[in-house]
Amino acid sequence: MTDYTFNAKKREKAGKGAARACRREGRVPAVIYGGKKDAVLISLDPVELEKALDLTDFYQSNITVDIDGKKTKVVCQDVQFHPVSDKPLHVDFMRQ
Repeated sequence: MTDYTFNAKKREKAGKGAARACRREGRVPAVIYGGKKDAVLISLDPVELEKALDLTDFYQSNITVDIDGKKTKVVCQDVQFHPVSDKPLHVDFMRQ
C-alpha cells in the first residue's frame, strides 16, 4: 500500500454550478465525508490526482488531504470520469 498526500483548496459552494466553476479554474471538485462530521467540499490539483490514479493500488491506499494546513486521513470511495476524455470529474473521499 502506498501513502498519498494531496494539497487541496476548500470550496465554499456546493452543487452543479459550483463544480463546473471549479473545473473551469482547472481543478477537480471533491468531497470528504463520514466520521460523524459535516462534509467538506474541496478541490484538487488534476496533475497530482491523475498521477495517483495511474497506480494500481490507489483505492486501497492511505490518503492524506492537506486543507490549508489541516490534515485529514481518508480513503477513496469513488472517482467519476468523463465518458470521452476519461479525465476525473469528481472524487469522493471517506474519513478513516
